Amino acid sequence: MASYYSSITDEQAELIQNAPLFFVATVGPDDPASSVGPINLSPKGGVRLHIVDRNRVAYLDYAGSGDATAEHSAAGSPLTVMVCSFDEGDAAIIRLYGAARAVAFDESELAPMLLASGALELKATPRQVIDIRVDKTATSCGYGVPVMSLVRERRTVDRGRRYKA
Repeated sequence: MASYYSSITDEQAELIQNAPLFFVATVGPDDPASSVGPINLSPKGGVRLHIVDRNRVAYLDYAGSGDATAEHSAAGSPLTVMVCSFDEGDAAIIRLYGAARAVAFDESELAPMLLASGALELKATPRQVIDIRVDKTATSCGYGVPVMSLVRERRTVDRGRRYKA
């Protein structure tokens, strides 16, 4: 059963700061054919989720993928960040619920802090900062998450084209 909090706890902060991977989900504007628009779910590796304060996190967003998070956030979409523990002895899932805004990299007050631990292996130019206001958090068991180890971050040469049309 999940436990809910009004801000990021110390235990959640520890997992967030050490996670090499997190996921971001947003919902697109309503599709006329359905009651909700498309849901965008993106894995974010190579960049870290930074805790600005107990109700604010941010990360660098790089060119090279779609920009659905920024588009959906500008349209007022709620946002969920999910962080999982892949460690053998500590199963957990953390979800952060809130809203985000995309700020141009050159205009963000957070850019220098975020750039200090950017995705150097990608050798890509940061596109923007995704600045997230956290309204509520949740921690759940994580028993369904496998135990895995990080081998390395992706490099530019790893960018596959096999699955792109």
